[in-house]
Amino acid sequence: MLPFRMTSALATVTAFATALTGCGGASAPAGSPAPAKRGAQSAGDPLFAYLGNGGYDVGSYDVSYDYRDGTTKMDASVRIRATATHALSGFSLDAAVEKITKVTVEGRPAGFRVAGEKLLITPGRVLPRGRPFRVDVSYRVDRAANPQSPAFPKDEKPHRTAWVDKKDGFAVMGQPDRAHLYFPGNDHPGDKAKVTFRITTPKGLQAVANGTLRSRTEKAGRVTHVFTTRDPIPTHVVQAAVGRFTLIEGTGPHGLPLRSHVATAQAARTRALIDGIADQMAWMEKQVGPFPFETYGVLGVPGGYNGVALESATISTYAVESLTGTDRQGRVTTQDTQDDAITMVHELAHQYFGDAVAVRDWNQMWISEGHAEFYQLLYAAEKGWRDLDDPSRGLRARYDFDGDKRAESGPPGKMKHARDVLVGTNTAGLLMLFGLREMVGQDTFRRIEKTFFAEFRGRSADTRDYIEVANRVSGKDLTGYVNGWIHNARTPPMPGHPDWKPRA
Repeated sequence: MLPFRMTSALATVTAFATALTGCGGASAPAGSPAPAKRGAQSAGDPLFAYLGNGGYDVGSYDVSYDYRDGTTKMDASVRIRATATHALSGFSLDAAVEKITKVTVEGRPAGFRVAGEKLLITPGRVLPRGRPFRVDVSYRVDRAANPQSPAFPKDEKPHRTAWVDKKDGFAVMGQPDRAHLYFPGNDHPGDKAKVTFRITTPKGLQAVANGTLRSRTEKAGRVTHVFTTRDPIPTHVVQAAVGRFTLIEGTGPHGLPLRSHVATAQAARTRALIDGIADQMAWMEKQVGPFPFETYGVLGVPGGYNGVALESATISTYAVESLTGTDRQGRVTTQDTQDDAITMVHELAHQYFGDAVAVRDWNQMWISEGHAEFYQLLYAAEKGWRDLDDPSRGLRARYDFDGDKRAESGPPGKMKHARDVLVGTNTAGLLMLFGLREMVGQDTFRRIEKTFFAEFRGRSADTRDYIEVANRVSGKDLTGYVNGWIHNARTPPMPGHPDWKPRA
């Protein structure tokens, strides 16, 4: 995500002490099967203690929406395919939908109840360890309902909505922990899954979602669009949208299909920037490696998108106005065109770091945001649009800002506030990567990046993983250097700039 700057301090999240394991029992005799137990109701995330669930690994979500004009409510369902990681007598899903109407496990009715933002499920039979199983949940959502995250202060008004409702449709913005407003699931970045959306709309509207359009069927004046991802993605970068969109197609590196969907009223004005996506992708491939997904494009929604852009997997999401290179008066300007293109590279870099390589927990977000900031600035500098030595917008300005941000938010590897996970890791990650490039040289740095991406593509990673790759590829011990930037309370020295001093 490329967010607007937020400066408000937030209360810290108190970690769960006992919810990280399932309900225990007496030890089984040697050689006998382990007793069944309920899966944990938390992934143990240090910033979002209530988030995630244990006892299973999700393989796929298949979500259906029935969108109708004149109401913010939608009937919906989700089919979850998962594998039990131990014998389960019960398990939980993250869920903050309006109403759950039915739950089945392996086609049989299951007991269920809702407690806060958890859906607690008791199957009719114990789920054996290692066995795949299917969960079907019928439910209803209300796009007017945007409850505050339990990780944020209760009396603080949300600064953005998860359901971005529009006159002729909607889009979603689930980062960091709101995707379970759209469908019950394991809403933690450490558990990636393939995603299918089946969205039914009145004829004349278009549906858009992650992945590739697999089918479009029309019946009695209503149209169902089915989108599916080829690859697993984190829940916080799902996208499902309905509106009046124009499809703009193109071809990326190696024949990759490019499909962008933009608000029809502004479609013609977005063409210049959208036509530049292929070149941006070719540039990123030189830095990191082949694009990780089967398709790419952008989604431009009308009337604003919470003031941000989001790295929705395979289709980064923007307010359509941010794809036109125009100022607030609607005039095309060189500066706005450059700024919009730079933002597009930021979200493109996230497809590699954050989407294909997911963060293992939310204290690893520098891997996502730091890389996106790094590559957008490197791209702008190589284009001649930014000067790395510019005292007001270059690296020195970011170095000074890092001292202020650490004081407010903590180091990126140990954030003080849950909300700062989207803005508190950008600068430190950016500076660490530029400093590393200075220390090991451009060629070695690029080999580190390519190796890290190749080894963790389709998986989740943390700081230790990055350090291990950096040490192995460079032949140097970079552990202290990387840990200093990620974990120290004070800004470390900047390689190549001994005269820069961190602010007190």
